[in-house]
Amino acid sequence: MLGAALLAAMTGTLVCGPARADWVPPVKGNDTGGIISYSVVGTRDIRTIAVDHCARYGKVAKFLGVQAYPGGYISFACRWVPYGPDQPPLRTRY
Repeated sequence: MLGAALLAAMTGTLVCGPARADWVPPVKGNDTGGIISYSVVGTRDIRTIAVDHCARYGKVAKFLGVQAYPGGYISFACRWVPYGPDQPPLRTRY
């Protein structure tokens, strides 16, 4: 009896809960670049986010484009450090 009640409660929770299938993290990317949600613009420093992301891979960030409307993204590419510097890029703190 307890198992049936538990199963009914779990089924009800899954049916009534939101699916969240359209949710995307504010920052998403890999070693070649990434995107930052435009909703983050007023709350955090976008340059710092991109620089910190690319520095994990020993690269520098180059911004590519901005979709300046709700639901839009800011795209950036992670490029190799230009010739000449002796040290990898610095990590930033925020």
